[in-house]
Amino acid sequence: MIGWLVFFFSLFIAMLGYASYRSYSKERTSDDFIFAGSNIGTILGFLTFSAALFSAFTFMGMPDFFRTHGVGAWIFLALSDALMVFFLIWFGFALRKRASINGYKGVAGLMKSCYGNSFAGYLVFASAFLFLIPYVAIQIRGISIFLDAAFPDMLPYWSWSALLVFIMLIYSEIGGLKAIVYSDAIQGVIMLTVIWIIGVTCLQMSGGLEAGLEKVSATNPDLLTLPGPKGLFTSPFLIASAIAIILIPVSQPQFTTRLVVMKNLKSVHRMAYAVGIFAMLVILPTAFIGLYGAIKYPDASTADFLTNALLFDQAVPVAALAVVGLFAACLSTTNAQIFALGTELRSLLSGSDKTNMRITKISIMVFSLIVLVFSTYMSDELVLLARVSFTGTSMIAPVVLGAVIFTKPPKSLIVLSTLALATFIASLLEIVPGKIAGQPIDYLMYGVLFIATAVIMITHSQTQKKQHATQS
Repeated sequence: MIGWLVFFFSLFIAMLGYASYRSYSKERTSDDFIFAGSNIGTILGFLTFSAALFSAFTFMGMPDFFRTHGVGAWIFLALSDALMVFFLIWFGFALRKRASINGYKGVAGLMKSCYGNSFAGYLVFASAFLFLIPYVAIQIRGISIFLDAAFPDMLPYWSWSALLVFIMLIYSEIGGLKAIVYSDAIQGVIMLTVIWIIGVTCLQMSGGLEAGLEKVSATNPDLLTLPGPKGLFTSPFLIASAIAIILIPVSQPQFTTRLVVMKNLKSVHRMAYAVGIFAMLVILPTAFIGLYGAIKYPDASTADFLTNALLFDQAVPVAALAVVGLFAACLSTTNAQIFALGTELRSLLSGSDKTNMRITKISIMVFSLIVLVFSTYMSDELVLLARVSFTGTSMIAPVVLGAVIFTKPPKSLIVLSTLALATFIASLLEIVPGKIAGQPIDYLMYGVLFIATAVIMITHSQTQKKQHATQS
């Protein structure tokens, strides 16, 4: 086992080193460092987008989610991701058009420019910081749980997290976004390959799909129906989850920036279709692993189930490759999100290029240390914690959509997004009830946000038309 681990890790680290080497340039500007020359093609674009989107929470969280909550997990993620692809096509076009007019340094900087209001930029940055830091910590927590359970006497628990953060910092500091894009491509291919090998193996050990479903039906039939054995997959939960996932490209800057740095609009559209296919391919085998867990490890803890299903029940080379695949999946998301936070901070700065570059690099290091600390306090509910992150960042979607749609967006959208973000945070802190009239607060808030945003935008559009008519 150790020999295979050394072999696969050496190969993986060598590929990351080569990606960093290819990306490094002494003459680069801060724009080259942050935006990779804004010349990303379709293949690299869809691999970096997919690797950032599907991470340790997919590799580890989704099998456990299927095992615990049943087939509704497919509706929760796969169908929501499919809907997101259709939204990407329109949003990519509108965003790139606005970025070409106002310039693009980051989502926060774009909001500051479009609204002529610094608070709009700080609102976007605050949302990203508050919810991406915990989300990154989830990834590190997940891989640390797995590695610590798999190799209990090799390293202290915190060492696995520190090692991952250290590797991420090295190549992102050297190569910037271009190095991250190359590494994402490597990690995306590794993750997809490994998860299918393990998924097919788990399906075979379950006796095949039909036999496996019959075993689950005999022991826990609620896993095959909605809302699931724990009643999680209610209509409000699924609708709110779908909205949060669809809005990821709007509200999470690591994805928004990837749409802007693509070579052209045609590449964006091709990337969107490829991401949809990748989503189906990467989520399907997690259902097979979850099915296997529901049959063989129905009452096991998350750590015990994952270490057995992904490691001890696999052939030695596959188990070693699984460790590398999990490490790669975690790394691809953590580097994308930490780097995005540095980008957003940089977009709000007004100093010289050299000063901005230095501050950006220092901020990436600081954010990484904060994540490292947070990862020791996160729970094991990886998927549900990820959903909180999606929902939290989506609260500022109205302000971003307003900036993308209108040349002079209504500033009332800033107020609306601020109130929505504050209310959601208050609900997490239990200052505001998590349910009102028996309905989850995020579900109710999306209804209010949809109506309020529509009213504001329609009113603003009509006002602009009247002004144009008067002027002409």
